[in-house]
Amino acid sequence: METSNAFQSTPFAVSQVLYTGQVHITGGREGAARSSDGRLDIALSTPGTKGTGTNPEQLLAAGWSACFIGAMKHNASRLQVTVPADVSVDTEVDLATGEDGFRLQARLNVNLPGLTSEQAVALVQAAHETCPYSKATRGNINVTIQVRV
Repeated sequence: METSNAFQSTPFAVSQVLYTGQVHITGGREGAARSSDGRLDIALSTPGTKGTGTNPEQLLAAGWSACFIGAMKHNASRLQVTVPADVSVDTEVDLATGEDGFRLQARLNVNLPGLTSEQAVALVQAAHETCPYSKATRGNINVTIQVRV
C-alpha cells in the first residue's frame, strides 16, 4: 500500500516509547477492531443501535478509566496514600453535537472508599495531571470528575 499526504502533529518531544498499541479497524462504527496481538477482537456498532458490538465511546471510557486508576496508583506513594483494593472509576463518554459539529464530553466518577475526602481529592488531582488520557483530552472536551469516598 502506498502512503501519501501524511499528516503529523508533534506538540511535545518524546524521549522514550514505552508501548505501542496497534489496532486495525474495518468498516468504521459498523465494523470490527482487531489488535496486532489478537487480544482485542471485537465487533463495533453505532451507539444506540441494536448492533452486537461496542463503540468508540465505550472503548474510550474503558481505556481512560483503566489508565486513571493506574495514574492514581502511580501517584499514591508520593502522596503517602494507599489506593483501596476496591477502587473503581465509572466513566461516561457522551457523543454530542455543538456549533462546530460532533464533540465528546466525559464524566469520571472516581470511587475511593476508605480514604478521607482530602486524600481522595489530592490523589484524583494528581492522577488527572499525570494520566495520558486526561492530558490528551485537556482543553479539548468538557470533563467533569466526581470523587466519592
